[in-house]
Amino acid sequence: MRRQRVVIVAALAGVAGLAWIYLFIAAADMTTAMAGMDRTMVMPPKSAVELSLLFAMWWVMMVGMMLPGVAPMILTFATVNRQRRARQQPYVPAALFAAGYLLAWGGFSVAATLAQWALERGALLSAMDMTIDSRQLGGLLFVLAGLYQFTPVKLSCLRLCRSPLDFVVNHWRDGPGGALRMGVTHGLYCLGCCWVLMLLLFAVGVMNLVWVAGLAIVVLLEKLSSGTWAGRIGGVLLTGYGAWLLASG
Repeated sequence: MRRQRVVIVAALAGVAGLAWIYLFIAAADMTTAMAGMDRTMVMPPKSAVELSLLFAMWWVMMVGMMLPGVAPMILTFATVNRQRRARQQPYVPAALFAAGYLLAWGGFSVAATLAQWALERGALLSAMDMTIDSRQLGGLLFVLAGLYQFTPVKLSCLRLCRSPLDFVVNHWRDGPGGALRMGVTHGLYCLGCCWVLMLLLFAVGVMNLVWVAGLAIVVLLEKLSSGTWAGRIGGVLLTGYGAWLLASG
């Protein structure tokens, strides 16, 4: 059991680490490109290849941000399947559950890619650093993210994300397809917790790795801590900052 847990944690850390390496390289490439870019230029419409690369960037970013926080759930799923194997019952590898979880965030990445494309088409996103040009729109995003921290939907999804064993008991599905479905379902609950926070990247810079790391830490603290103190403190700070942006805009 101990060896299994070490292997799973090492695998998750390795995948998340590769995602962060990719993000650092992409951010460095973008910084180099920005150095020679005219600040007044308008982004051209994106081709299918460019949209695919943008989707890949968003999905890898979600992997790096969200995979560490789902480790307790994946470990619980693996433990249950190990016990089923010991009883000579059908079992499946935890990788299928993880794949379903990442598939759910792949769906979010599609939506984020299309949102970024629409913002660029509407000349609302800076060509230099992929940041919303409108201070008012950025402020509204922060206020929305802050207020969402107090909503019943957020709190309900967070409660389900924090209870791996309860999730396994209440959402168990047999077979490979069932494991994939369980992963997607859990990913949707996590998406319900965090999707508004992810939209803040449009306000601070899609490839602003300081904010990417900060949001990843906030998500991790919310999942691993008990109670709602982390989310409520974050909600107050986000709402206050958004209100300041709106007032000073």
